[in-house]
Amino acid sequence: KVIKIDAAARRLLLDNGESVDYSKVALATGSRAARLPIEGADLPGVHVFRDVEDVDALSRLGQEMRALVIGGGLLGLEAAYGLARRGVDVTLAHVMDRLMERQLDAVGADILRRLVEEKGVRVLLNANATRINGSGRVENVEFADGQRIPVDAVIFAVGIQPNADLARQAGLNVGRGVKVDDGLETSEAGVFAVGECAEHRGVCYGLVEPAYEQGRVLAMRLAGQDASYGGSVVSTNLKVSGVRVFSAGDYLGEGDARRIVCKDPRMGIYRKLVVRDDRLMGAILVGDTNGAADILDLIRSGADISSMCDELMFGAPMQEAA
Repeated sequence: KVIKIDAAARRLLLDNGESVDYSKVALATGSRAARLPIEGADLPGVHVFRDVEDVDALSRLGQEMRALVIGGGLLGLEAAYGLARRGVDVTLAHVMDRLMERQLDAVGADILRRLVEEKGVRVLLNANATRINGSGRVENVEFADGQRIPVDAVIFAVGIQPNADLARQAGLNVGRGVKVDDGLETSEAGVFAVGECAEHRGVCYGLVEPAYEQGRVLAMRLAGQDASYGGSVVSTNLKVSGVRVFSAGDYLGEGDARRIVCKDPRMGIYRKLVVRDDRLMGAILVGDTNGAADILDLIRSGADISSMCDELMFGAPMQEAA
């Protein structure tokens, strides 16, 4: 195990006391589940939702238990639904004013909230958890507005924390993650970083697909070929039975973008395409995600879709947003 990088000497120190010289080295140290920095976050009964061990721990929660999931993103929704399906009394608390605010606009998020609540998950928005109380184990969670919710378990689903300690110790430029340029090189020549530990253009992706794309670029760079990474067009797919959500690209469509919308709130369906200069820039699909793969391909390719809009909306009644 590498415990120290001596960048000046281009040497790695191992935990067995040995050292290894390098000409180039890549950091792929990944990330860990984040926890809110609040009192009581380490009490027994407080969990994260990240790996198989976490899932095993949550699967042992009894049907009579009350659980609070903190975080209204993908992981939070999936954790809350999984617990509700097992008969656990679940409340999901999210600090923002809508669910999945990084992937959905207000209309899509409102429909999603209704669909999730129909699955047995109680949703609290604008809910800022400030303290977890308990004597020996978690008993209740306190919020900024003074509300206290009695619970038997708390699950943090609030994103990732890049594992950047090794890079920081080596004197590399570290923000939220290990900062890299378009060549995936850090502030130290010959030291690269990829995956969930890396921060590129201010973004830590925390997703598998960008890590694959970065890995391909890094492999070419290490092989002496010219290659650069310009960022990833990521897509979101919510894995909750009966609640289909897809989002990709510039889903807001501000400025001179054209927003084409088909919606039926009663049926829980919302489809939105964002178009600029006859190019598909982004999309939101809630309730009906048919064609999501084709839409993602079109966003990434930048192909002309001027003759495809009706087909992409599957002939549904459309209206152009004002």
